[in-house]
Amino acid sequence: MTEMIAAEPALAERLARRLGSDPAVAELAADIRAVAESGATMILTGCGTSEHAAMAGAEMLNAALGLAGLRRGANGVQALETLRRPQPDGLLIAVSHEGGTEATIEAMRSARSAGARIGLITVSSRSPAATQADLTLETAEQDRSWCHTVGYLSPLVVFGALAAAVVGERLDPVALRALIDAADEELVAEEIAARLSRCERLIVAGFGLDYVTARELALKIEEGARLPAVAHELETVRHGHLAAADERTGLLLIWSDAEELATAVVGRQLGLLGAAAALGMPAGAILDVANGPRVPLALTPAGRLSIPGARRMQRAPEALLGAAVPLQLLTERLARARGVNPDTLAREDPRQAAAGG
Repeated sequence: MTEMIAAEPALAERLARRLGSDPAVAELAADIRAVAESGATMILTGCGTSEHAAMAGAEMLNAALGLAGLRRGANGVQALETLRRPQPDGLLIAVSHEGGTEATIEAMRSARSAGARIGLITVSSRSPAATQADLTLETAEQDRSWCHTVGYLSPLVVFGALAAAVVGERLDPVALRALIDAADEELVAEEIAARLSRCERLIVAGFGLDYVTARELALKIEEGARLPAVAHELETVRHGHLAAADERTGLLLIWSDAEELATAVVGRQLGLLGAAAALGMPAGAILDVANGPRVPLALTPAGRLSIPGARRMQRAPEALLGAAVPLQLLTERLARARGVNPDTLAREDPRQAAAGG
């Protein structure tokens, strides 16, 4: 996991350069525009980390379609859930890093049989899932960590390229690398991890785009650091979940989106941190540099990681891509602080190995 995180800035730049000349990007972007114009169904799907990448992709594509003046129509749906109502038309874009996830392949097969066009984002067109796709976008570089890092970042880069293509632009490889390179605050992550590793569980909260990042961070913490964690939308946390929280419960607030938010939303962000302070909860945050000054240091006693803003790409891709390395780095340092290997997913325990199939 450590090696994969270190490789991500250069890998993201390479991938963005390849995508800039990949005809499949233009073809899939044209499909996305056509579906949006027609009002047909557009679903992005996956499982686990790939599901979160699909959710991020829906946010990026909807924002780009809005910029293009087109109807917004992309929805992120968990792969198994798509089987309840097979998609009869439009476009399904599946995300599967290795291309072997059974539920995702079945979602593709079901939608294809019902009449939808199928796109796939995966590491190789030779993966099993590619047999069910009409169009495959290859990320080309395999994640070597079971606690996926590259497996999350790579599809986000693809969706960033697609979002740019929807409005007739290209994702800037240099700006992308600068954004990811600048998000490397190892010592800060280590300090936050030292404070939160003693907690019995963590609550991760985010609003809008940041709820996607919150879900991925909670998953990473559980599978990588083996610390119970749950992700909630910002407002949801204040509606009952804090009743079970005390000084043994940590809080992480994600605020990566520099969009000017309504005063009520900003107030709820600060209100959640204030509630954590009242309960004695150790609270930390992952904050866009534009939002950092809005949050008093006293409200993040566990520390804060910064997300740099390049301001050289669309807002949604920048916020989601900019938060990817900080969430992974924090997970990796939590694993160190807790003395566990994030790459095994606890499979050295025979019970975990049996449970994991």
